[in-house]
Amino acid sequence: MNGVSFFLDTNVLVYTFDKTALEKQATAQQLLERALAGDGCISFQVMQEFLNLALRKFDPPLTIAQAKRYVQTTLEPLCLVYADVDLYQRALDVRERWRFSFYDSLIVAAALEAHCTILYSEDLQHNQKVEALTIINPFF
Repeated sequence: MNGVSFFLDTNVLVYTFDKTALEKQATAQQLLERALAGDGCISFQVMQEFLNLALRKFDPPLTIAQAKRYVQTTLEPLCLVYADVDLYQRALDVRERWRFSFYDSLIVAAALEAHCTILYSEDLQHNQKVEALTIINPFF
């Protein structure tokens, strides 16, 4: 899928807006810039989770206009994996074998579907391998 090498979990995008964690914000911003340059991607699930948090939990929350602009300029260009039956089947296989939660299994399955070799996530076990994918916590 377009030669991307990494997948960004929702928490990385959230940290790009977090002014209370400046070191994490800088790391997240660097990863986002690399992704937008063509090295990384996200899935429909990351878009949904990000928008839910941005509209409800950010301080201050994004306005609808800001959210629409962010979808157009950032989320949509990065989104390479959308929901389909094959993705759900793969997520169920991931859940069965590695015992992740279903939603984490969807993230892992999406990264695998995009042929990524790295999944950047704060929420999963650092350096864990899932098939050809390595989970990396970029905030260590």
